[in-house]
Amino acid sequence: MRDDRHIAALIDERRPGYSLPQAFYRDPDIYAFDLEAIFEAQWLMIGFSCELPKPGNYLALTIGTTPIVVLRDRAGTVRGYFNTCRHRGAQLCADGTGRAAKLVCPYHQWTYELDGRLQHAGAMGDDFDPSQFPLRPIHVEVVAGAIYVCLAETPPEFATFRSHLEPMLAPYDLENAKLVHEVVLVEKANWKLVMENGRECYHCAACHPELGISFPVGITPNFSNEEGLRLAEYRARMERNGLVLGPQDGSWWQCARFPLNEGSISMSLDGQPVVKKPLLDVDGGDVGSLRFAIEPHNFCHALGDYLFMFSAYPVGPEETHVVGKWLVRKDAVEGVDYDLDKLVVTWDETNRQDRALAELNQRGVNGRGYTPGPYSETAEAFVLRFVDWYVARARAHLGQPALRVVDVA
Repeated sequence: MRDDRHIAALIDERRPGYSLPQAFYRDPDIYAFDLEAIFEAQWLMIGFSCELPKPGNYLALTIGTTPIVVLRDRAGTVRGYFNTCRHRGAQLCADGTGRAAKLVCPYHQWTYELDGRLQHAGAMGDDFDPSQFPLRPIHVEVVAGAIYVCLAETPPEFATFRSHLEPMLAPYDLENAKLVHEVVLVEKANWKLVMENGRECYHCAACHPELGISFPVGITPNFSNEEGLRLAEYRARMERNGLVLGPQDGSWWQCARFPLNEGSISMSLDGQPVVKKPLLDVDGGDVGSLRFAIEPHNFCHALGDYLFMFSAYPVGPEETHVVGKWLVRKDAVEGVDYDLDKLVVTWDETNRQDRALAELNQRGVNGRGYTPGPYSETAEAFVLRFVDWYVARARAHLGQPALRVVDVA
């Protein structure tokens, strides 16, 4: 049985500004705690509405131990449900994507409408009332084509995040984009080590040669880049085109638009666009990157020619699945408007390099020589923010007061 008092004591051991005690990166009880306190309680980004082009299209995935399914209903609304039959609990849809006129349980063929109503349940008797057994809904929010879900009964407040992200992301018209590539990397590392790595570029210059061609690896913590004439010109050009720059941020989200390296228009091996038809047709797609991210598990980069999404899902104390997705304009044709290998290579190589780094980190953390170390307040500002947020959420879940004033909404 999980000992929450022990977890609370370990949280109290954490020194501000330092990484977490060893157990937080490997202990099975803390992994179970993380699923409950974090992944079943917070907003998560799972994909895009363009992945559900028609009524009946669905996206099914498992978050921790909980299968969910998100679909487009007959009215065009994106809905989400626990992917669990109300009869004896079988999983309805296999993880992945598909299209169905109705959701039919493969076990006993209980059948559900796309709006969640139970439409058929055989051999249940005259006194059985199907209206009492609809699919259990989950919270779903769609922001300018990006899909967010929350499994909690009462989710964190979302409207503020929407109000900032929507005007920044809407010009990319993601409803008229398409998913052209998806990769799932199995990483033998705790999800927090995966995300700590993904929240800093302290390592980028040495470890990510492909990314460093276009990405400003020395960018400041709030993605404002260095002050100077080039940044002023970028800001003025974006403002002329009606593009909001930011940065904007809340306790669990960030949005910022920033320029790429001088001479770079896209994140590619030569800094040039890899899709001929721009996703955002402004200045030939020379708009830098819009980075939007949420705790606990996700970031995206929307460029002029494509969008890349990174989402991490814990599947064990020392195993994380990283989902990468690439979007382009719906009418872009592979082999004509883009070469898939050239499109994905920068982020695919970066993700694989990061997998090796996270696994390296896990092996060292597992050893007797590990003690929590200090974060750089500049190079690892977003890592410190992430770990502070995690500690605040853990304290809130355990009913403990925060050690400092932290908004955990």
